[in-house]
Amino acid sequence: MIAMLKEDLLFIYFFLSICFIDIVFRLSTINTFSYTDIVISFYFLAAYMVAIYLICSFFQGTARLLLSSFLFIAVIFIYVSQLIYFQFFRTFYSMYSLGKSAQVFEFWKDVVQYLLNHLIVAILLLFPIIIFIVFGKKMFPLNKISWVKRGVFIFLFFLCYLAGIVSVYASGDEQNTAYDLYFNNSSTLLSVEHLGLLTSMRIDFQRLVTHWSPDVKAPVISEPEPNPIEQQPAEELPEKQQEEKVVEYNVLDIDFSKLISEENDQAIQDMHKYFANIQPTKKNDYTGKFKGYNLILLTAEGFSPAAIDKNVTPTLYKLANEGYQFTNFYTPIWQVSTSDGEYVALQGLIPKSGVWSFQESSKNHLPFVLGNQLQKRNYSTRAYHNHTYTYYGRNTSHPNLGYDYKALGKGLNVKETWPESDLEMMEKTVPEYIADEPFHTYYMTVSGHMQYSFTGNYMSWKNKKFVEDLPYSDQAKAYLAAQLELDRALEHLLAELEKAGIAERTLIALSADHYPYGLDDQTIDELAGHPVERNFELYKNTFILYTKGIKPEVITKPASSLDILPTLSNLLGLDYDSRLLMGKDIFSDADPLVLFLNKSFITDKGMYNAETRTFTANTGEQIDKDYIKYISSIVEAKFYYSTEILETDYYRKIE
Repeated sequence: MIAMLKEDLLFIYFFLSICFIDIVFRLSTINTFSYTDIVISFYFLAAYMVAIYLICSFFQGTARLLLSSFLFIAVIFIYVSQLIYFQFFRTFYSMYSLGKSAQVFEFWKDVVQYLLNHLIVAILLLFPIIIFIVFGKKMFPLNKISWVKRGVFIFLFFLCYLAGIVSVYASGDEQNTAYDLYFNNSSTLLSVEHLGLLTSMRIDFQRLVTHWSPDVKAPVISEPEPNPIEQQPAEELPEKQQEEKVVEYNVLDIDFSKLISEENDQAIQDMHKYFANIQPTKKNDYTGKFKGYNLILLTAEGFSPAAIDKNVTPTLYKLANEGYQFTNFYTPIWQVSTSDGEYVALQGLIPKSGVWSFQESSKNHLPFVLGNQLQKRNYSTRAYHNHTYTYYGRNTSHPNLGYDYKALGKGLNVKETWPESDLEMMEKTVPEYIADEPFHTYYMTVSGHMQYSFTGNYMSWKNKKFVEDLPYSDQAKAYLAAQLELDRALEHLLAELEKAGIAERTLIALSADHYPYGLDDQTIDELAGHPVERNFELYKNTFILYTKGIKPEVITKPASSLDILPTLSNLLGLDYDSRLLMGKDIFSDADPLVLFLNKSFITDKGMYNAETRTFTANTGEQIDKDYIKYISSIVEAKFYYSTEILETDYYRKIE
């Protein structure tokens, strides 16, 4: 028995090592230890280690040692790289992103600094492979393995894998269970929690190769009841009713019935049916309020309410308090960080998990994005980014939005620092369009980017003197100093608009790409002045909508960055179809819906946490389970059809 155990010591070492690494990884990232999750994860880990052992069994001596070391290092690399990625972006990279990882080397200094700051964690993760490489030849028998023994391990592989699958089924098919994440859902963050890192990456790879999309049953949404005023000739109505305003909707003349009858592809036919049955939003008192105005739209890197301070960032304070004030606005985080944040705000769609949705959309027909819409109305349309021109594939995605796109490395000559200056970008670009009315200009800023320190962030160092006397930690001060560069950029913009005499007819809209996840949790709490709730409040943000002379107005309706495109389209009086976007015009009477990556949501009735499956009502009243189920089905449908729009180039099919 002892001899048999010694012969299989290599497998035992593999398995115990990977369990140890997995536990260290969990503690350092998601920090959760559900018994069920651990059991499922370890069943699959055992299967993977058996597979590695079997592969190595066909080699002997030094060859087996080298192959074992190579495979072991590959597995550990996955854990270490995902750990570093998580610390930067608060999520895990997909296999798609791994194939485009070259741009990560721009952050190599931050990576080195992180490893130095977390040296103990790095050593713990690397410890098993170091021991194996140094002592492997002496510790483990590397002699020939019989086919009988291989047969036993093949049986063990299927046994472990089957046990994992059975455990997955036993978790139930509710939203965000192990079963849901294994077969239906595509949230990498939750998948790592419930299934383990290696299983999550295996599933992600399978889905990438097979172009997988989740199956979903869309909720049945009835067409709005016809307005009786619209159905009768005006001359047959009483005089009073003739004076009443006819209800109009933000829809285009799309003959879905004809499209359905002529479509042979069942998936596309289902999409036609789904969108035909979505209730469109009504035009309202805000429709066309800023028609013909110039539009400057900004996605601000790492922006948050903490960046708004009357004394430190007076311009941001002015814009946030003298325009429309959205007090219940959220900027959910998605899996591809800034790029997904841009995608949501600019396209009004939910990003597809596992890919860079914005870059994937670069060949699609995008009739509803503001650049293409306003270009049709003879606007000059430009976009700028003060970091690398090709980063996240913006060199292909942004021209497809209808913009003449310039960035560092092509067309925009700003000083190459890390990060670069928003103020310098504004100074060099405003002269290009300010006399070219009507204009629409889009900015993706970068000055607010992490890391937030006075040694690793040039903008923080540059503006240190303006924040050094604040009663905050150094990281909090560094964050505010970085955002101060955005404030100065906006100050310059307002001054130039005023000088040109067009401030009263230029609408400025600004939102964040994501919350500042580069801040430590305690720093986020420090800037907020209280412990921040992590499922909803963490993503609460500010949407700035301002033009000179506007009457300040408070909007308490729940909204998110998904609603920006339809809201601006309505305000500018553009022709768009509200059924074909996933967000809604905030000023419409449509029921609000804010949804998050983990399928949690906020409505006018309260908040539903999809991870804990609890609903917190605004009034404390009991909410019917059917209501939660119904809204959850709408959320699922929005995720699904957003993916289908991207994958099928759907807008081109209904043009």
